[in-house]
Amino acid sequence: MKRCRTGRLACRLIFALFTTIAMAANADLAELRKMAARFAAAPLRVDTSGLSEGDRRALAKLIDAAHAIDDIFLTQLWSGNHALYERLKKDKTDLGRARLGYFWLNKGPWSALDGHTAFLPDVPARKPEGANFYPADMTKQEFEKWVNTLPGTQRTEAQGFFSVIHRRDGKLVAVPYSEEYRPELQRLASLLNEAATTTASASLKRYLTTRAAAFLSNDYYESDVAWMDLDSPLDITIGPYETYNDELFGYKAAFEAYITIRDDAETSKVRFFSERLQEIENNLPIRPEYRNPKIGALAPIRVVNEVIATGDAAHGVRTAAFNLPNDERVVREKGSKRVMLRNVQEAKFNSVLTPIAALVLPASDRKNLSFEWFFTHILAHELTHGIGPHQIRVAGRETTPRKELKELYSAIEEAKADITGLFMLQYMLDRKQLPQAGADAERRLYTSFLASAFRTLRFGLTESHAKGMALQFNYLADRGAFVTNTDGTFHVDFSKIKEAVRSLTADLLTLEAEGDYTRAKKMLDQFSVLRPNLKKALDRLQHLPVDINPDHVTTRQMRN
Repeated sequence: MKRCRTGRLACRLIFALFTTIAMAANADLAELRKMAARFAAAPLRVDTSGLSEGDRRALAKLIDAAHAIDDIFLTQLWSGNHALYERLKKDKTDLGRARLGYFWLNKGPWSALDGHTAFLPDVPARKPEGANFYPADMTKQEFEKWVNTLPGTQRTEAQGFFSVIHRRDGKLVAVPYSEEYRPELQRLASLLNEAATTTASASLKRYLTTRAAAFLSNDYYESDVAWMDLDSPLDITIGPYETYNDELFGYKAAFEAYITIRDDAETSKVRFFSERLQEIENNLPIRPEYRNPKIGALAPIRVVNEVIATGDAAHGVRTAAFNLPNDERVVREKGSKRVMLRNVQEAKFNSVLTPIAALVLPASDRKNLSFEWFFTHILAHELTHGIGPHQIRVAGRETTPRKELKELYSAIEEAKADITGLFMLQYMLDRKQLPQAGADAERRLYTSFLASAFRTLRFGLTESHAKGMALQFNYLADRGAFVTNTDGTFHVDFSKIKEAVRSLTADLLTLEAEGDYTRAKKMLDQFSVLRPNLKKALDRLQHLPVDINPDHVTTRQMRN
């Protein structure tokens, strides 16, 4: 969730505009405290009283498994992480503790909110673009030249989610995760199998056992299908999923874990959205041949409360919701599942968005800020990741938008999900399909989205969601839908917002359907920038938290 794809010089220029914190590779105590203060402390508590005794025992094992995920992720992010972490733990000075705390918040020596630039000495100045998935001296051109020499199966593995690339005897080779992380994955498989023996939930048992097997076989298909069918009070997501840390190609999946408890009351409220996905797909503002005539049969939505998140799920800006799996085969056959982390979203809304709205919205519009519409748009964002083009043809080849757009894909896809989510909600409001919506629904929806844009932009333009949000904001502003007031606040022009949303939805979906890398780059270069009005507004927010630093109280209590 934290990317810059314009090169190191451009990245530094962007962040010279974005942040006033003086980043140094040897940040002092005052600087580190200022940097850490951008993450508001947020205690997260979850009611476990409704769990069966078997699920309670399973939960304890799964918390242990989640902590084990951190070990793998530290290795994936940087080859020097573990040695650095051990050194930091030995320094008991105030500066040492501050360094350790900020290292753990970022899971490495680079600050996620500052272009992944170093805050510790004796480390690379910026996070390597390929993280630890590729040889440090490998270029994109070398990889692509090598891949083009491989037969089909080997090429698929080299470009796949679940392999790392090494150099052996001067030649590149692909090594499956099951071999690369064998000791850690054996431990994880054991913990998941132990948890499976205690739960009475058949679907949870199946997911845990198939995921344990996948760790050792490197074949995640069956366990992804089992995850789609998971219907249990304990809602678990564990394994290699997102590819944001691979800034070279966006191919390699990082390990993460979300251990959560399902919120049945809230899940039942939003379930009806999934029943209308095909209708939305059929009415997307793109050419009919770009629409999917039959999206996956299942599109489950789960509202959950987070007990603990680790690995890629727990560094820098924290996830409020996610849409998985990434395997296009599963998405095509089963759809995709949207998981909404309600307690995380509430913490973000209260600690971050409400103070932002007080500074970027006119006083008359602040009454329209709404947690329910903030929550609903995040839901729509996750839903619309699963619709639109997924399997496409380019120059006669069967391919995917991800493969064609390469390192640009994440930012384009995040912008597509945001704007198509707005399109979907407007479609449903126009047809009175949201019975809970009041007469002021549109004002609450778009005003909350406008305020939330600044929350996302503060993640920094190396981050895919922020880069996608800059694209959206400037596009909508150029069409008069977002207006800058003379006092530096912003408002929505409700006579223009609907058409502007529809137009951008069409542009991004068409771009993905055609796999047009050149046009995607042109669009990002034009719109994913901080214009003076945005820069001035972001400067006014510098004293506010950017995100949250969760304290998983329930996990701590269970482990004590």
